[in-house]
Amino acid sequence: MVGILSYGTYVPKFRIKTADTASSWKKDEREIIGGLKVYEKSVPGVDEDAVTVAYEAAALCLACGKVAPGKIEAMFVGSESHPYAVNPTSTIVGEFLGIGRNYLASDLQFACKAGTTGLILLAALASSNRIGMGMTIGADTAQGKPHDMLEYTSACAGAAFAIGRGSKVGVKLLSSTSYSSDTPDFWRRDGIRYPSHAGRFTGEPAYFAHVVAAALRLLAQTRSKPSDYDFCVFHMPNGKFPREAAHRLGFSEDQLKSSLIVESIGNPYSASSLLGLAAVLDVARPGSKIFMVSYGSGAGSDGFVWETTEHIKKIQQWRRKQHAQLTDQIQDKTYVSYIEYLKKTHNI
Repeated sequence: MVGILSYGTYVPKFRIKTADTASSWKKDEREIIGGLKVYEKSVPGVDEDAVTVAYEAAALCLACGKVAPGKIEAMFVGSESHPYAVNPTSTIVGEFLGIGRNYLASDLQFACKAGTTGLILLAALASSNRIGMGMTIGADTAQGKPHDMLEYTSACAGAAFAIGRGSKVGVKLLSSTSYSSDTPDFWRRDGIRYPSHAGRFTGEPAYFAHVVAAALRLLAQTRSKPSDYDFCVFHMPNGKFPREAAHRLGFSEDQLKSSLIVESIGNPYSASSLLGLAAVLDVARPGSKIFMVSYGSGAGSDGFVWETTEHIKKIQQWRRKQHAQLTDQIQDKTYVSYIEYLKKTHNI
């Protein structure tokens, strides 16, 4: 049995209201919020980057599962905002965690699905008995050019998952699939500070084409239908896209609502769908089946079918006791001025 042994999440406490950003650029806040379904977003502190965000999530993951750092035999970090072009985030996080020297480390980059690619890689390593346990992390800091639409949604957060095999698996991986193409709806060349995007092109030929295709392939592969699942999770670039994807595929609002954290924290890129999964796992009962599809510009989607076991209760109990559930982290917030944020982080 291969699956999730533990997980940890991290959302910085700082928030910027969408209305504040809109008013700063003399935009109609009702139009912006109505179009994106995002009310506020999380942003990093001046001393936070993808490394510190990844570490915070990973440290909680180890503590939650009572995992000795030396048990981690592979470390993957997916991000669009690795602080170094050359020098891996994964080894820095591994050093901070104290996992030793005998582990496979790699940084992953596939836009917003880099973290879920790590899930597939670790599941393969664990199921082939190459490793007993590994960790994948999705972590990003907000990236958006001032006065660009990305400024309303690009956020900061991290999620870490320990993947392995054995009786302590809290969430079984039942099936996975991937769907990929060369569809550059979002990109950033090396040395360029802010990403570019193709506007409305990111919808039908990019997000929906890949998410729906991966989902249909996963349903066919598992010979299942949407009504067979208790929860569904989709990548959340905004509040509208995952709702539309769920609707097209036949999932209900009730199946989706537990994962919709985008309205409260925005889109933390590589952490988005992983945080949606964590939000579901915080409330799921043993035996719950979860349908999940990520998305990354470039473009591609990873799909997963998960099923919780009795051990999920112990994971949930620890997270509740430590006030480490995702809802706790989302509610622990301090609002900052958008203008002050620009001054401190964009040097303007």
